[in-house]
Amino acid sequence: MLPRTLLGRLLATTMLMVPGLPLSGVPAAVAQPTQETIPAGPVTFAIAPQSVDGALAAFSSATRIQVLSPGAVTQGVNSPGVSGSMTAREGLNRLLSGTGLAARFLNAETVTVERVAAAGDAVLLDPVQVEGSRGATGPGALPPAYAGGQVARGGRIGALGNQDAMDVPFSVTSYTAETIRNQQADTIADVLANDPAVRSSLGYGNFAESFVIRGFQLAGEDLSVDGLYGTAPRQIVATNMFERVEVLKGANAFLNGAAPSGSGIGGGVNLVPKRAEDDPLTRLTASYAMDSRLGLSADVGRRFGDAKQFGVRANAAVRGGDTAIDDEERTMKLGSLALDYRGERARVTLDVGTQTQRVEQGRPVVYVGSFVPAVPSASQNYAQPWSYSRMRDTFGQIRAEYDLLPNLTAYGAFGLRSMREDGDYASPTITRPDGTGTVRRLTVPREDDTVTGQGGVRADLQTGPLRHQLNAGASALRTTNNNGFEFGTTSTINLYNMVGFPRPATTSSSGMVGDLPKVSESVLRSVYASDTVSILNDRVMVTAGLRQQNIQVRGYNRANGARTSDYDQSALTPVVGLVVKPVEQLSLYANRIEGLAQGPTAPSTAVNSGEIFEPYRSVQYEVGGKLDFGSFGGSLSLFQTTQPSGVTDPFTRVYSVSGEQRNRGIELMLYGEPVQGVRLLGGATFIDPELSDTGSAATEGKDAVGVPRHQFNANVEWDLPFLPASFPTVTLTGRVIHTGSQYLNTANTLKIPAWTRFDVGARMIADVQNRPVTIRAAVENVTDKAYWASASGGYLSQGSPLTAKLSVSVDF
Repeated sequence: MLPRTLLGRLLATTMLMVPGLPLSGVPAAVAQPTQETIPAGPVTFAIAPQSVDGALAAFSSATRIQVLSPGAVTQGVNSPGVSGSMTAREGLNRLLSGTGLAARFLNAETVTVERVAAAGDAVLLDPVQVEGSRGATGPGALPPAYAGGQVARGGRIGALGNQDAMDVPFSVTSYTAETIRNQQADTIADVLANDPAVRSSLGYGNFAESFVIRGFQLAGEDLSVDGLYGTAPRQIVATNMFERVEVLKGANAFLNGAAPSGSGIGGGVNLVPKRAEDDPLTRLTASYAMDSRLGLSADVGRRFGDAKQFGVRANAAVRGGDTAIDDEERTMKLGSLALDYRGERARVTLDVGTQTQRVEQGRPVVYVGSFVPAVPSASQNYAQPWSYSRMRDTFGQIRAEYDLLPNLTAYGAFGLRSMREDGDYASPTITRPDGTGTVRRLTVPREDDTVTGQGGVRADLQTGPLRHQLNAGASALRTTNNNGFEFGTTSTINLYNMVGFPRPATTSSSGMVGDLPKVSESVLRSVYASDTVSILNDRVMVTAGLRQQNIQVRGYNRANGARTSDYDQSALTPVVGLVVKPVEQLSLYANRIEGLAQGPTAPSTAVNSGEIFEPYRSVQYEVGGKLDFGSFGGSLSLFQTTQPSGVTDPFTRVYSVSGEQRNRGIELMLYGEPVQGVRLLGGATFIDPELSDTGSAATEGKDAVGVPRHQFNANVEWDLPFLPASFPTVTLTGRVIHTGSQYLNTANTLKIPAWTRFDVGARMIADVQNRPVTIRAAVENVTDKAYWASASGGYLSQGSPLTAKLSVSVDF
């Protein structure tokens, strides 16, 4: 168990790091909202005449704007109050009318109150603030944040662009920058730990982050950036350059196209780059994580031009040191630059970045035989001292849209990515219950180069009582993979008492001399068109669309470059969706949509060896409802997704695509701020993952590998309401993550138990020399529970041990 004093010591340490605490300040009702959470329209005020401190506290509760002021400035000053419906800025001005005080925005999230300069002194007028969704307009504008600021009201729905969640027949959750910062999320997996439909694991034999959405795998290379496949870092993605992490649950071949590596049948993840906001931003953050991982990051944004039409956003970060896992060391370096132009008719964005991740002696996955080994202690490492991985990605993309007419927009995007990976891997295979097993070195240098793009038009037309939202376009992606491999000798090890030994000698290799040889080349092409027809003022909306997709994959011999395989198949993937809004707060929806992945080639053991099959077409049916009460919302969906699989008949030895995995499930999502100062985020997912037509009585009707039948998440934040006005804002946080048991093999004879993880934390916002300072402390896996987190892929990934995190952010 966690010592009772640990969290207290963490918070006490943070207090010592900031001189002059406790500090004067008026606490906001909620902690550090992003600009999207500031009300864009009128706010109804009912603030009676009282002290300025009390009036500003009430203003913060009503608007979610953080107000800071030195105590000497407001002491003994009374406010006339304010009542009625008006903008937040107008209400603040009325509160301070006649007080000799003035408000000044430090950034999009924070206001400071100062005395008006004496007569004869120059008075610096506060710049005009554009409230709303970052001042952006047009189809590319981000949906605003929902009440509580943890999720957004919608997200990018693939080719359909940014949409409000209540208007689309799909389940989408968009996690905001506020959630990423407040939870000190370093990678995408840290963000997705909030989602009840998503679980994370490690890649096959390496340290890549891999995800399971609605029971189907999503590989790290199948994440999209701003709706474009192919430019996200391949294995581990840091969060520093991204504003939002959007999760579209369900099959999505029409919306996004076939994923580059063929995963994503259960859902997709889109990463939204940061953009310069209307108010200047200069934020520095220092961080610490157990055991000795230190970090420093900078986030700077500015807008220029008479209408602030030009924007620059730069992010730089470095983290490195020992993790909470014994002898494991991780280092990350990142730099990114986002440029954008937003004119009256044209909008252009350019995002470039580079990221390097290095893992030394990373704890590997575990392979098993006929039993499930007991889980080692939470922090125990079973890696060899020479094992490592270094991943370097350089990427960029440009996106533009132009309003040809007020209701007709043309858009296009083009992206590039270059990746180099080097590593020595050593994942153990356990053969006896006492932990005895074997390990073998595998060295795999790899280089990927990707070119990707898309283009199309969107139109919004009215024909009589019908509104048409038309969309048509095309996309293409080309990836070449060069790699070599080298195997070392096999050694005997023990999982519970791992002894390091020298790097094993090479026993076999290929492509390790000179430049890495080309091993494969993939080309994905598609054209698509859709129409969303609305009637009754968008109360009834029907979406129908088609995407024609072509998948080409060629394989090459490492030794001589000769072509060894040639896959070239096409498929048509449709979508049909319905949204009905019987009342403003309720949206009912249904959809039928397909997923698409490269089809198999009959193995050499089959009599039809070498036969190439059409792409796998997965089919999803989903119905559900979404509720929006303004401050609290949620969704409930019922879904069924079927994915075909290849099976060799045991009697005829003919290989065919006849097997199937069918996932039926119920998904509940809740979010928002039902009570002022209390925010909730979480839900539950229940899945029945059945295998059918497997060709074997031992596996027929059994559960799919690595799919829990139930998952539960609950995240709660509470702003302490009883602190005096002179004390900084303090928020307590807690999170529970529960995952049901998972089978490790298709015969369902091996199973890992269910597990539950508890996280706790706190954060504080204070005014230090008229600058907002945010201190965050958290402890993940507070009970230091040891557990197998995932059986996805048929191997074991262990959950992280107790990990304390601490960060201090200052806005200048």
